[in-house]
Amino acid sequence: MQSTERARKAAVCGKPIGHSLSPVIHTAGFAAAGLLTWTYTAIECAEAELPGLVAGLGPEWAGLSLTMPLKEVALTLAAAASPVATAIGAANTLVRRPDGTWFADNTDVPGMVRVLGDAGLAHGPSVTAPSDAGVPPGHVSGPSVTVLGGGGTARAALAAAAQLGATDVTVVTRRPEARDELAPAAAALGVTITGVEWADAPAAFDADAVISTVPKGAADALATAVKWRPGTVLFDAIYDPWPTPLAAAAADHGVPVVSGLDLLLAQALGQFEQFTGVHPAPEAAMRAALTAASAVG
Repeated sequence: MQSTERARKAAVCGKPIGHSLSPVIHTAGFAAAGLLTWTYTAIECAEAELPGLVAGLGPEWAGLSLTMPLKEVALTLAAAASPVATAIGAANTLVRRPDGTWFADNTDVPGMVRVLGDAGLAHGPSVTAPSDAGVPPGHVSGPSVTVLGGGGTARAALAAAAQLGATDVTVVTRRPEARDELAPAAAALGVTITGVEWADAPAAFDADAVISTVPKGAADALATAVKWRPGTVLFDAIYDPWPTPLAAAAADHGVPVVSGLDLLLAQALGQFEQFTGVHPAPEAAMRAALTAASAVG
């Protein structure tokens, strides 16, 4: 029990932030772990306001969760950062270190790896290319991955694909230049991008994993255009409204589906452990709180 210790604080920052379920998840985790002096709040903060906010935080602050539009500026405020946050140029986590400086990380990436694995996607080199595939017989590669979209979540998806063992990722965007914007992250991750135009998106679903990072409604028309392949896993980053037409179509065809809520929990577990030092995070309690809150919402 931690009730005799000094109060500790953490928060999620972003704009808008009123919809965030992160306080529900983390507060449930604190209670389950006996961290009775810990609190977790939501702070509405624009990009230009974050440096001043962070500079004014006292020693009682253990960490911050960052959502849009703060993930890039958060990285610039840290004295050190994890390799994955540096590679993709975005951090969703700031952790106060004992010397008072901040460490930046991105727990979206391991969170994505986890939820895709939980849905059945194999990790690491697992596919042996046939002799007529244009590569030496017996060549071993990772899972095939298609990413829809070219924003910040797409960069995290590239990193997740790399951690899963993929060396070439198909990227489908509505704007060709969006693929070019992903190039620095892909190079840092050692991943090659194969670009596909949005009009040709249905053909790109012939992959082991399809990760949709596009905004609400953008992929709805694909729901009736895709020919689902057995063995594909779909991750749709949206969770409100749910299911999306794309996710519903996938489920109707027996394709395992992962939602944005699944990722929200997975990335929060990593943040909780870094903020509190409690390993493992009390996942069952945090999941139950998220399920209850999302059902009400």
